[in-house]
Amino acid sequence: MAGDPYKELGVARNASADEIKKAFRKLAKDLHPDKNPGDKAAEERFKRVTAAFDLLGDKDKRAKFDRGEIDADGREQFRGFGGGAQPGGGGPGGFSGFGGAGGPGGRAGFENIDLDELFGMFGGQGRQRGARDFTPKGQDVRATLEISLEDSITGATRRIQFSDGRTLDVTIPKGAGDGQVIRLRGQGAPGRMGEAGDALIELKIAEHPLYRREGADLEMDLPISVPDAVLGGKVTVPTPEGRVSMTVPAGSNSGKVLRLKGRGGHAGGKRGDLLARLVVTLPEPPDEALTKFAEEWRTKRPYKP
Repeated sequence: MAGDPYKELGVARNASADEIKKAFRKLAKDLHPDKNPGDKAAEERFKRVTAAFDLLGDKDKRAKFDRGEIDADGREQFRGFGGGAQPGGGGPGGFSGFGGAGGPGGRAGFENIDLDELFGMFGGQGRQRGARDFTPKGQDVRATLEISLEDSITGATRRIQFSDGRTLDVTIPKGAGDGQVIRLRGQGAPGRMGEAGDALIELKIAEHPLYRREGADLEMDLPISVPDAVLGGKVTVPTPEGRVSMTVPAGSNSGKVLRLKGRGGHAGGKRGDLLARLVVTLPEPPDEALTKFAEEWRTKRPYKP
């Protein structure tokens, strides 16, 4: 047997429309299935509270109920044969959820309720069991977009195609990190009440042929000539944002690491450094003068590293 909608909402029969709305908002937030996953009692109470507001939140339906013309489920009451219905009475069954059984316009009582604000506190996705019938928003869709290291550092716009054939242009923010999720509002699945879900795009930074990512830092091998290694000097270093000049100290061996501050990638909202590992490289084809010098040096000044 359907209960009394005034009692379900915990308000008096002479409560104002604002008092009824305030009571419903508080109960709906406390009882929403997303907040109480797996709690059948809370789920059923949520349905009854929703149906009660569906009736009392509509001025015309509330008046009909108070006059005894409809029951708590919104069904018409027939008088006569000694069976007159009393306000607040009802027949078999229970509250039927959002739509109730009030026919066309049965949801008019929700017009002044900010459903986005109410259900948004639970993520707006309504995918918990028991919440599918109550969320006004469509499901979110997820996709992965692979981007280059350069795009993650400088920012870019890239296009992604979904399985349904739709394409979207995704703006990659400057300093994007690997695994970062970009939310495109309203680009998900259509909702039952007209509002679509969101598209959640996870960024994946592709492997780079030159740089190795270590957190926010980038590592690379930097070939240098024998004269630069022995005498020191200025060398050109390729970075993700262009070439820069760097000083190599005299007497630098292969394996020495030089650091370029703030020329790395991004992680945790911070910019890293570029670590250049020097690799002393002989010329190709072999230089005759260098070969002769090495032969004389090996004979006259033996050196064992």
